[in-house]
Parts: sequence; C-alpha cells; structure tokens
Amino acid sequence: MKLTHSYASALSSMVSPVKPAVLKQQQLRLVNRPLAAQLGLPEAWWTDNHITTLLADESSALCESAVAQKYGGHQFGQWNPFLGDGRGLLLAGAVDKEGKVTDLHLKGAGPTPYSRGADGRAVLRSTIREYIGGEALHALGIPSSRSLCLFSSAETVFREQPEQGAMMIRTCPSHIRFGHFEYFFHSGEKDKLNALFDYTLATHFPECLDAANPHLALLTAITLRTARLIALWQTHGFVHGVMNTDNMSVHGITFDYGPYAFMDGFKADAVFNHSDHQGRYAFDQQPGIGLWNLNVLAHCFSDHCSVDEIRSALQRYEPAFINQFGNAMCRRMGLDSASPSSMPVVNQWLNMLEQQQSDYTFSFRKLALTNLTDSRCPLRDDFVDRETFDNWWQNYRSLRFEQSTQPEDIRPFNPAVIPRTHLLQQAIEDAESGDFTTCEQLLEACTSPFDTRWDSHPFSTPPKQTRGGMLSCSS
Repeated sequence: MKLTHSYASALSSMVSPVKPAVLKQQQLRLVNRPLAAQLGLPEAWWTDNHITTLLADESSALCESAVAQKYGGHQFGQWNPFLGDGRGLLLAGAVDKEGKVTDLHLKGAGPTPYSRGADGRAVLRSTIREYIGGEALHALGIPSSRSLCLFSSAETVFREQPEQGAMMIRTCPSHIRFGHFEYFFHSGEKDKLNALFDYTLATHFPECLDAANPHLALLTAITLRTARLIALWQTHGFVHGVMNTDNMSVHGITFDYGPYAFMDGFKADAVFNHSDHQGRYAFDQQPGIGLWNLNVLAHCFSDHCSVDEIRSALQRYEPAFINQFGNAMCRRMGLDSASPSSMPVVNQWLNMLEQQQSDYTFSFRKLALTNLTDSRCPLRDDFVDRETFDNWWQNYRSLRFEQSTQPEDIRPFNPAVIPRTHLLQQAIEDAESGDFTTCEQLLEACTSPFDTRWDSHPFSTPPKQTRGGMLSCSS
C-alpha cells in the first residue's frame, strides 16, 4: 500500500490540518472490498474493526496528514465565501499499481475550522443514502464518487430530531470543486488561484498542458465532462437536488449526495429537496444549471483566457449535452442515434410517460423486455390514451426492425433496480435498529442493476405512490 498527500503538500496554504474524531462505539458496517482491492488497500484494515483504530491514531499513515479544504460556492445562485470541509477530511491519496491516485475522504470526521459552529458530524440516514447512491450511479455508468466503507456508532447527533451519528470514507479522483477556484478568485488571492490551476493541470489534466492555452483546454475539458454527466443524469431520471457550485466536481462526477432521488412517476419539473422552494434544481432545470455553474467557474479563468476564448469553451456545452443525451437515450431504446428518425420517437415516448406519470425506470425496463414481434405491446395497458400509444408502438417497432436491433441489445442499458427513495428509507430504518441486512441486499441489487434476477424481486417494483416525497438537506 502506498499513500500520498500531494494536495496538502502542494497547496498547504489552502488547507487546515485536522485530526479525525472517531465516534462513540464506532463500528465498521459496510466495506467495498472490490474497490479496496483495486486501490491496493490492506485487507487487514477491514478485520476486527482495525480501520477505526487507524482513524483514532493521529500518527497512523492514514491520519497523520489529514486536512480540511477551504473553498466557497454559489448556493442557490448566491455567493457564499464561508464554505469549506465542515465535516469532511481529505485523509490521503491511495496510489494503485498503475500509479493512479485516488482521494480517500472521511465524511463525518468532526469539527473543522470551516464547520461554522456545527458539530462536523454526519448522520446514519444520509450516510447510507450516499453510500448506496454513489455505488448505484457507478453501476449505471454515471460518473460518481465511490463508497469505500461505512461506520455506525452509539453517538447521538442532533438535526431536526436526534439521529445516530455515522461516518463513511468515499473516494474521488480528487475533491477539487468549482468552489475552490471561486474562493481564491473572489478573494483576490491570485497566487493561490494560480497555484491551484498549476496543481490541477499537472496532476489531473496533464493532457491539457500540451495545448496552446492549457487554461482554455482545462475549461473546455471541465465543460465537456459536466455536459456528459448531466446528460446521463437526465437519461436515467436522476435528480441531484443541490447543484450549488461547491457541489460541482471539476472531474464531471456526481458527489455530495444530499436530497437526491431517482424519479418514480415521470414528472419533468420534479423537485425532491424541501428547501428548493422555487424549483431551481428541478429535474428539467439541471442542464441549464450545469451551464450556469460553468459560467460562474469561467470567471476564474479571466486572467488566462480572453472573453472570446471563454465563450468558445462554454459554447461546447449545449451540443455536447444534446449529443450525449441523444446517444444515451437511443441506446436505452435500441435506436440508432445517427438516424434523424430516432429522436422524434424517443421524445414521443417521454411525452407519453409524463402525461401518464408512468414510472420512469420500470417503463424503460418493460420496454426492454418486450418482444418486438408482438403487434400488441403489453405496455399498452399502462396507458389511458391507447390510440396514441398504438401509433407510437407501430412507429417504434418499424424503426427497430429497420435498424435491425433486438431486445437483448438494450437490457444492459435499462436497470431493473435503482435506489428508490422508499427502498432507501426501509434500509435506513432497519439499520437504525441495528440490522444492516436490507442495506447489504439493496447494495447488491443496485450494483448489479441490469441482472434479470431482479425483475421478479420486490426491489424492482415501483411504489404504489408514484410521486416521491420531499427530502431534507440535513445530513
């Protein structure tokens, strides 16, 4: 095992050293052993709760250089300079056999200089949601932070009501956010901003260094990665919930899971964050917010790129999003994205789902399992306007036959299982009673979501109420 502390070493003036504060009766509950092996982490860490002993030892290689990072961010459109790792610590970077470095980040580690008077803790509820959510998105092919391990405890944490404290270690290529650049740009600390640019380019985007303008290449790369990410969110009916710029990764990955949800019944303006009164981060607003956030980030490049260069980078977003969304959606429906006939059929399908408020994931899965030789589709009974459906079905069948695709071609793109809110809630309630069996079972299903064995499992069944409830930001 090899650990590195390159971020803390290269950017020491942008971090605060903090030692983790373990929880009362902290117990290791979930371990992602395949990920741990991939990162080259010792198997001994996961035996006899040894990882908790390491976290409690300030001199251990895992904790000796732990830091909290400083950043800012636009929250619901308003600039906030008073942000940072308020309860998370960058422990180290794990170096795998190929020399690739992956951040190990402890969430719920206790107070830091950026906690703003809060306790620096995480609750079991939100920790389980993040752990399962990250692994589920990864299994769907959506870029995401990964979940390494989760701890429960006997410590009480006070939010809207008393809850059980918990911790988790997540992994990312890095934890560099849009808000890192924003903070040093808006504070006028150009030396630190330039040091951050240099580190980001050299460590995470070395391919940009050969460009005529490396900073322009970096902004373009972040723009394209963000477009791809949000297109995949839209394809799978995922609502992040809090797309503040401090929750946006330069790597174009999903992280900082808060009140996220996958839609049950399809509703384009779905909102699940009970703090989002204006629907700023609604499902159908996510693509536009992605570009808004990139515009905010682009200001930080103004010393290195002209206005025209910045505009040219940002103008790559919309066509990249449209192309990625079209490709991914056609893949889910077994259609050729290069054909001009495909997207009208896709859009009509989505319109029918919304008019009916049909279950988004379940409808795609049923379509994937439907025999194209049936002139009468079993899905027909799910729709009130059957004449419209019949016309669509004939058009869709004709296009599939014309393009020579078969049902088995699209099963691997249409999951039987997603981490639905009601399933997560059941897993949380069981875990709060000390039983993590449901967590483990749901995790198994969500990490093999295309497997046909789940089609007959209760995890694949939509809830009776197709419109999900609101979720809290508190975590």
